[in-house]
Amino acid sequence: MTRIAIIDHGAGNLVSISEGLDRAGAETSIATEPRMLEGADAVVLPGVGSSGAAMRRLTESGLDEALLEWEGPLLGICVGLQLFFGDSEEAGTAGLQMLDGPVRKLQAVRLPHMGWNDVAMSADPVFDGVPDATPFYFVHSYAPEPEDASTVIGTTDYAGQRFVAAVRSGAIVGVQFHPERSGRRGMQVLANFVDSCRTANRAA
Repeated sequence: MTRIAIIDHGAGNLVSISEGLDRAGAETSIATEPRMLEGADAVVLPGVGSSGAAMRRLTESGLDEALLEWEGPLLGICVGLQLFFGDSEEAGTAGLQMLDGPVRKLQAVRLPHMGWNDVAMSADPVFDGVPDATPFYFVHSYAPEPEDASTVIGTTDYAGQRFVAAVRSGAIVGVQFHPERSGRRGMQVLANFVDSCRTANRAA
């Protein structure tokens, strides 16, 4: 069984994510310190709330360094995706800087952006079996702006602004939406991530 460690940085939707991954056939555990990643096949970095507070908790626990050293499959969700990047307008500090580019506030009168948006997708294993322009559920006010456009695998728009909804760089994949709150199609995304972890393990 695929073992997935879910990072607890004090602001994650841990129960829903854990239940979704369990339904997808994974065995999940909650990690609050680096040693809890030992034996995991993959890691999920979730997020709800402030990226600054989440980054402080990661740094205090040593999980920031553990994530930078992690070489297996890694899924970031919402704030978890934003933490992959550099300077954030929300936090005023840098994230993990795994991927190049800032995190900017959406240019909209009404924030947070909360609701369902169709996502235009590139071909990627995490979207296998999911039709293009499928709606997913978003709750956020900020989004990353990757310097490397080739990492972008999904986009959507809000209030006339196009923004990044999903990225991929090697074993790192991130989504700005909440698959654990996005019904059947969101479950398919989580199941695809679990399947990709099994594939990676067989290849190792």
